[in-house]
Amino acid sequence: MTWLSRVVPFAVIKNMAIPHWLISFLSFVPVAIMTAIFVESLLTYHAGHWPGFNLPNIYASIPAILAGVLTKSLLAVVITGVVAMALMRLIGWA
Repeated sequence: MTWLSRVVPFAVIKNMAIPHWLISFLSFVPVAIMTAIFVESLLTYHAGHWPGFNLPNIYASIPAILAGVLTKSLLAVVITGVVAMALMRLIGWA
């Protein structure tokens, strides 16, 4: 069922003309989703309290963000973030 719900929309609109404004609007969806996932990983939630900061994730994201700005490569961002978190765990900061 999951497979059908993901494939059917592509099959339906395959032969339809999609307006330019809709394509332009939908181009922001991946950025919005990735931003939401990124920000959610930087916060910790406790019932009845304001969200706190997940400092290990914030510290690991700094070199990952720099790698993204410098290389514009998603692979470089992921590898840099994973290596940064691994190094922090190795030295006991996380």
